[in-house]
Amino acid sequence: MTALLVLYMVNQLLLPGHVEHIVGFAGFRSAIESVTGPLSTLGLASLIFGLYAGFVYFTPVFGGLIADRWIGQRNAVVIGAVSMSAGHLAMAFDQTFLLALLLLIIGSGFLKGNISAQVGALYPKEDEARRTRGFVILSTAINIGAVFGPLLCGFLAQVYGWHYGFGIAAVFMLAGLATYLSGYRYLPAKVERRARKDTRLSAADWRVVGALIAVLAITIFQSAAYYQLYNVFKIWLQEQVNLSMGGFSIPVPWYQSLDALASILAVSVLFLLWRWQSARRGEPGDMAKLAIGAFLAAASYLILTAGIFLSAGDLVHPLWPALSTIVMGFAFIYQWPTVLALVSRTAPAPINATMMGIAFISLFVANNLVGYIGGWYKKMSPAEFWLMHAAIAATGGVLTVFFGCKLNRMLVVAR
Repeated sequence: MTALLVLYMVNQLLLPGHVEHIVGFAGFRSAIESVTGPLSTLGLASLIFGLYAGFVYFTPVFGGLIADRWIGQRNAVVIGAVSMSAGHLAMAFDQTFLLALLLLIIGSGFLKGNISAQVGALYPKEDEARRTRGFVILSTAINIGAVFGPLLCGFLAQVYGWHYGFGIAAVFMLAGLATYLSGYRYLPAKVERRARKDTRLSAADWRVVGALIAVLAITIFQSAAYYQLYNVFKIWLQEQVNLSMGGFSIPVPWYQSLDALASILAVSVLFLLWRWQSARRGEPGDMAKLAIGAFLAAASYLILTAGIFLSAGDLVHPLWPALSTIVMGFAFIYQWPTVLALVSRTAPAPINATMMGIAFISLFVANNLVGYIGGWYKKMSPAEFWLMHAAIAATGGVLTVFFGCKLNRMLVVAR
């Protein structure tokens, strides 16, 4: 759905003849512009995207809390899947746009964290090998969806209209729910948590928490750069890139599939690289990997800028954004899995799950920045806009290099 959202808002929904039909939108827009001031169509669309994408990563904290304390993970996943299916269906109508976003945000809150918790609970506590393979299966399935979803939804939206793209997403979400229900009886109703004798944190624990929060704050720079691919990048593709090849017009959402495919390929390539480096005692540490990811994200936007300059005022060749997207896929694998592994390994046991939730809160902050910064697109030239994003990502890399050694020393007590 994110592959279509900004394009749909800019090209149809927020234009006269459609925007008037959205239930509650006048009050919603007034509330936003009372804070930001008047917004252009693109500025408003970008901000809505940022709020939506941010809250998708915020609500799982509460969904996990509700499941742990009251309804259990199995019921939470069903509620989440039903809510998201209804949200995708509501996206097929102008009138229910705001309701659709709300349903999708709530559904993600119930589904995202709880389905991962259930995968972990399928295996005995001592069976780490099979548990790891279980998460690999889950991640692979998610990435397959991230490749084929934009391909199918983007094609249907381009050929038949936006609402067909959103409608098919609802169909596949319901198919996912049916698949889940077919194995419902094999899943634990509620994931049991091991009781802790002492939940107090020592001074050393608090130093680790402070160091992790500092790391997460620095990664916001790269995340804010990365997630612009899901927002204004699509508008730039539509306006500035020659998407016609041999009489075929490349659907803009397909570039999002390329990002997901690059991330899948990056896993295999980087695992082999890190294994080779490890055998020679040269595998980069966590901070080094985060810095490499940030600098790769910066390089990705420099590639876009190079394509703009070399086009000399003409439409940019489609291979330039394709290459940029592939590099960004590698940047993502250097960053986000490293963040999750670092938090999981070093966060103090009494608040380990809480710190994982805070890791996702960093994406909430980053995506809201994405929405805010996206509103500057029309105030700058495309080259200036992407150079700014290269600088944002590079800033994260520089900060990681500068503070990395000190943060490592603070975290070493957890190892």
